[in-house]
Amino acid sequence: MTTMTEASVREFKMPDVGEGLTEAEILKWYVQPGDTVTDGQVVCEVETAKAAVELPIPYDGVVRDLHFPEGTTVDVGTAIISVDVGGGSAAPAPAAEQPAAAQPAAAAPAEEPKAAGSGRQPVLVGYGVATSSTRRRPRKGPEVPVPQVSTAIQTELNGHAPAAPAAPAPAAPAPAAPAAPAGGERPLAKPPVRKLAKDLGVDLTTVVPTGPDGIITREDVHAAVAAAVAPEPQVAPAPAEAQAPASYDTTRETRIPVKGVRKATAAAMVGSAFTAPHVTEFVTVDVTRTMKLVEELKADKEFAGLRVNPLLLISKALLVAIRRNPDVNASWDEAAQEIVVKHYVNLGIAAATPRGLIVPNIKDAHAQTLPQLAQSLGELVATARDGKTSPAAMQGGTVTITNVGVFGVDTGTPILNPGESAILAVGAIKPQPWVHKGKVKPRQVTTLALSFDHRLVDGELGSKVLADVAAILEQPKRLITWA
Repeated sequence: MTTMTEASVREFKMPDVGEGLTEAEILKWYVQPGDTVTDGQVVCEVETAKAAVELPIPYDGVVRDLHFPEGTTVDVGTAIISVDVGGGSAAPAPAAEQPAAAQPAAAAPAEEPKAAGSGRQPVLVGYGVATSSTRRRPRKGPEVPVPQVSTAIQTELNGHAPAAPAAPAPAAPAPAAPAAPAGGERPLAKPPVRKLAKDLGVDLTTVVPTGPDGIITREDVHAAVAAAVAPEPQVAPAPAEAQAPASYDTTRETRIPVKGVRKATAAAMVGSAFTAPHVTEFVTVDVTRTMKLVEELKADKEFAGLRVNPLLLISKALLVAIRRNPDVNASWDEAAQEIVVKHYVNLGIAAATPRGLIVPNIKDAHAQTLPQLAQSLGELVATARDGKTSPAAMQGGTVTITNVGVFGVDTGTPILNPGESAILAVGAIKPQPWVHKGKVKPRQVTTLALSFDHRLVDGELGSKVLADVAAILEQPKRLITWA
């Protein structure tokens, strides 16, 4: 029995810490049942598909229950912590009275805990409403039981069967995943989703819905496509003489859970590849004059304290090319069957971080001077490397640059960031023999690759944009003459 009235207990629900996100994983709890909390105190750290953020509690009281252990993925709108706001200091309920949702299954696989990250600015935004069932991925921690290994596996590893373990206490059954519609029932889906499924050749009766009231979403269709195109790995049996001994090396493989930023990136890339018809064009250009200008700008007092590199001038060149060819800065509205031309440029920069590849963007980059753009690029890169990029910084991009040259790669065929119509890949800049003024000379050369959505960018428009970027980098004075 609880020792407080229901009216004194407040349930803190998982907020939507990013625009349109539906779930988040609890990385770390900073409080335990019985602890006193105050309004604005950070109680846990969560990771979404966009970033890791800390959640502050919005009221004072004493922690009653933590409804989910660390490592659990929780839907937005689901209560994650109970707080007694009546001023009492009730002890936590016995284990038998804990909600079933807070008790991880005994046989769940464990993961290595994540290292504590650096401090982050607390974020708390509006609550969302989720009606689908909670999906959990228990993580190894102080409250998670050690997983049981099957007798067959232990016998294979140790050469003998283990002692029979004590029978575990019965656990509450996990909520069942939403099932596909029964035979004869028409799957619930909006017209744009039905058209998407038809275009991709997906039978909606085979798709598991995750939307409210069993509605199939675009993400469900993309997930079905991804599952269909991902072949099961086929392992050929080893020759008899090469069979591993009974006691073999168990460290030859490492399995990494797909979640957070990596999970979101994978889903976005699959969705982009199967919805937008990609076309990629290439051009190799002499950027010797651009490299000289970079060195001159480094010594200019207007850029004192700022990072000046080739990416700065490449970014400016792309912004000028977009101004000369504005129709490339657009998106495809499937539901309305419209092309939406943007009269602003939120310039995305692909950045590799410990959490995976993210694409934060510089808002209204088209309106910035060259020194302002240098400062924005420096801040964007530094924030991404520190793992502090906010979800808002990754929303609303219109066009992206990915610099594969920093890895020594000459070029690539980049996949569009979802919702954008073009992405520019920049290859390594290195000396190559080049015909210059009628003679073969060593020049600084790079290869640019522009991928674009062929539904709204035809070959002529895409070629003009790429040619303009190349022309500016070959003769950077065009930054002035074409401005």
